[in-house]
Amino acid sequence: MEATPSPEHAPEHAPELAAGLRLAVGRIARSLRQAHAVGDQTLSEVSVLARLDRDGPMSPSALAACERVRPQAMATTLAGLVDRGLVARAQDASDGRRMQISLTPDGLRFLSDRRSASLRRLAEAVDAALTPAEQEQLLDAIPLLERLAEQL
Repeated sequence: MEATPSPEHAPEHAPELAAGLRLAVGRIARSLRQAHAVGDQTLSEVSVLARLDRDGPMSPSALAACERVRPQAMATTLAGLVDRGLVARAQDASDGRRMQISLTPDGLRFLSDRRSASLRRLAEAVDAALTPAEQEQLLDAIPLLERLAEQL
């Protein structure tokens, strides 16, 4: 396993690198989000759907904690998703006082369609904007970006 550099050994250009990375990643994420039609789910709703897909059914309070929002804000988000049939509420099998939120088949389909469109758009941009050598460099950088994401 590779050693992870400690903060005291960060190169002098780390602040400049961080600023450039934040700007570039932010622009990519914003462009992908804006590509979706008006009337689409909000970013908060999509984040909840993606978390449920990744982590499985959760209580509303656990979702709020994971998404770092207040329980009241999560309740509003979940109400919209339930109304559109993208998530379902059910009593927790181990504790009938608690509710569990899970994705519905429509919620899974929505996520799949959205991911496919985003991946297609990103792949087209990579192909159009980067040379094959640059694409290889970007591919080599993915593990570094993943390690950075884990550190955050």
